[in-house]
Amino acid sequence: MAARFLATPLLAALLLTSLLTVTSCSRQEREFHYSLFTFGTLVDITLYGTDQNTADAAFEKLQADFDRYHQQWSPWTQGDLASLNAALQASRRTELPDSLRELVHNSIELSALTDGYYNPAIGKLINLWQFHRYEEEGIAPPDVAAIAKLVNSAPSMDDIKIEDGFISSDNPDVLLNFGAYAKGFAIELGLETIKTSGIDNAIINAGGDLGTIGKRGDRPWNIGIRHPRADNILASVQLKENESVFTSGDYERVYFHDGKRYHHILDPRTGYPTANAQSVTVIHEDPGFADAIATALFVAGSTDWQRIAEKAGARLVMLVDEHGDIHLTPGMEQRLKIMQ
Repeated sequence: MAARFLATPLLAALLLTSLLTVTSCSRQEREFHYSLFTFGTLVDITLYGTDQNTADAAFEKLQADFDRYHQQWSPWTQGDLASLNAALQASRRTELPDSLRELVHNSIELSALTDGYYNPAIGKLINLWQFHRYEEEGIAPPDVAAIAKLVNSAPSMDDIKIEDGFISSDNPDVLLNFGAYAKGFAIELGLETIKTSGIDNAIINAGGDLGTIGKRGDRPWNIGIRHPRADNILASVQLKENESVFTSGDYERVYFHDGKRYHHILDPRTGYPTANAQSVTVIHEDPGFADAIATALFVAGSTDWQRIAEKAGARLVMLVDEHGDIHLTPGMEQRLKIMQ
């Protein structure tokens, strides 16, 4: 669910290695930048107003943590989620690993909060569409009958049963994929690590989805939100302390087949990519919440997003509909500066 925000480039060529750079902002304030590649995207971390040793220690911890999150939370690595999915596919009751406990419990709550528009149980449908291979030649939409089978089976988080620390499901089509939440939750945990390191001002930008604490010196963090159909800024916003910004859009993982464009955000009700939104941006204090809710509202689309936003308590939302028209909640209208 990677958003597209314009930010200062942090040596984007370093996709497979980590690099520390330091710039002096004044005699009193120093800004430290760090980049790492995880969750399939470049993660840029900026710490402000700290010292070299504290920054180095925080960066080392964040690198190890994000590597662990990717290993344990990805459905395509040999980690805890892959093992859990194998057990679910075999209809086997298995212990819920500590590494997945909060992801699963939080996702059950978020799915209920969004009337199932956020649905990480559709991993089989996601695999069927092969958007993780979108850059390869010859990728085509799946067979209509295969899609219909999964839609009729309707896997959801309601199918998950957790008892005495064990997890199971009676629906054999449940396969968990936390791609619409894991990055936000990882940023949430990363910001907590930064705060416990004694650092009060920071930003973690994961491919454009980002979370912040504090300020950039005496200035707020200023974020540009990219237009979903053009290579320019659609809007900008100054963040208050400890706010996060996440966008779901139809422009990241895309492939074409027989002249038709297919994007990666699927509607669990139809089994197909959604059709009535280009992007949804959410600002919230909780990065994980913002991540999942942005996807849920995108799936809800221009017809139902306002109801779900109100139910979930998402006050700061921008939706760009299928025609390119901009829709704002009252709170977002007060905060956002439209650039076009």
